[in-house]
Amino acid sequence: MAPSAPPIVYLLALAPALLWGFQPVLSKRGMDAGGSPLQASLVVVVVDTGLFWSALAVQSVLSGRGLFPGLTLETLGLFLVAGLVGTALGRITAFAGVERLGASVNSAALSARPLFATMLAVGLISETVTVVTLTGVVVLVGGLVVLSTSKGGDLRGWEPRDLLFPLGSALSFALGNVIRRYGLQATPTTALEAVALNEIAAMAALVGFALARDRTDVLRAPQRTYAYFAGSGTLTALALLSVFAALAHPAGRVVIVDPLAATAPLFTVLFANFLLGDLERVTRRVAMGAALIVAGAALVTI
Repeated sequence: MAPSAPPIVYLLALAPALLWGFQPVLSKRGMDAGGSPLQASLVVVVVDTGLFWSALAVQSVLSGRGLFPGLTLETLGLFLVAGLVGTALGRITAFAGVERLGASVNSAALSARPLFATMLAVGLISETVTVVTLTGVVVLVGGLVVLSTSKGGDLRGWEPRDLLFPLGSALSFALGNVIRRYGLQATPTTALEAVALNEIAAMAALVGFALARDRTDVLRAPQRTYAYFAGSGTLTALALLSVFAALAHPAGRVVIVDPLAATAPLFTVLFANFLLGDLERVTRRVAMGAALIVAGAALVTI
């Protein structure tokens, strides 16, 4: 059977899986050192925004086109909403999940995103889905179930209700990806322009939330936590740009890109096993769940 998209789409969708697979390890270390989900979200979005807008400024100078040529209010609104929902809300709930569940289990729960993304893509932007692709999504979610009942994760233990954090994050990320896919296909916006708008909206939302709640404690966290979260932000920036580039490709359908990017738990499990042994437990069922996720990803690519 022939692949349903060119190899470049698969590479662009799998690169974020590797980067996002390692990112929770840094985040968990930052949380253990005294950081908080809000601090992590703010540091990551500030780093991302700085990197993307610097790259955009260099690109505009070299091309001589200026910033956002032909940008309309509709296009601006699309990517700002995607940033608010798919980045600000999704990211802060994801970091809360890392704090409570541990990197491995939280990352596994986030793998429910393809299910949400497929449902939203089919319902909102009329994407098609084959039986094989749908089977792959189901297998991925099956891996999530196995991982979530694996007795692994944070050594302090966690409650089933804590899974609402990564599941809520998965829904937010999925909705954001559907909005971005529509915006990238319906407008001449480039991937770099889209992700820059996305991050500036997320930063405004998170800063506004911190000010409204008087969360000045994020400025008094231990110094080393900022290094962990800044590293997390750099990895996130590279991963986000790769996802946007995949979605911007004519063959970069959400039902292909999102499930492949969601194989990050496989890499998180591997990294956590070797790098977070003092904080988390990686059991046999964790490994089994990761294997199911890989199998689901393989089905999605056919």
